[in-house]
Amino acid sequence: MYKRHCFVLCRTAVQFKKFARFDPRGALLDDTSLAARIRAVTHRQPWAEPLPKDQRIVFPGYKDLREMSKARRELVQLNIGHGWPSYFRISNARMIFQQGAGYQEETHAELNAALARGQLFAAFLTNYPRFSINHSVLVFKRKSFSPNPGVETYYVYDPNHPESPRELTWSPHTRSFSYQKDWDFVGGYVRVYQVYGKWLQ
Repeated sequence: MYKRHCFVLCRTAVQFKKFARFDPRGALLDDTSLAARIRAVTHRQPWAEPLPKDQRIVFPGYKDLREMSKARRELVQLNIGHGWPSYFRISNARMIFQQGAGYQEETHAELNAALARGQLFAAFLTNYPRFSINHSVLVFKRKSFSPNPGVETYYVYDPNHPESPRELTWSPHTRSFSYQKDWDFVGGYVRVYQVYGKWLQ
């Protein structure tokens, strides 16, 4: 997808995963009809249970959200919502008041549970009070093999790096997460908070 606020992109991906399906053999929709269907998906609460396949909103002519976003970039962008409300989410306060290793262990368990259900895990990454990272990503798969014994590695979709998956790791020894080094983050320790998993997240 295109460059846009990371929380909006992650929320949209979760909503399309739960409430939409794609039919690449179907006839393309006109702009008005496509916009209406996009809004029908993105107006649903992202923490709601996934819809059955036969009740999902259908997007014909595309194989997935990435292909549709590339082909109809401006129309998709105009209909998925704004990023500024994410700065005022009540759950942002967690990075100040819930910093302990115990909370990170709970988050790690919730991450594994979400993946076991076949769902995406939208994660807010921060190292507050430093501000070298303040970012949202999607965890979509656990890596089957990790070169470091005892360390769990997860594949992540990062809106800032859509070209390839990034990696998030969990160390049971330190009870903490680490995120991959890149041009926009020095790498290493981060705290992880689930977003869009339930109301007020």
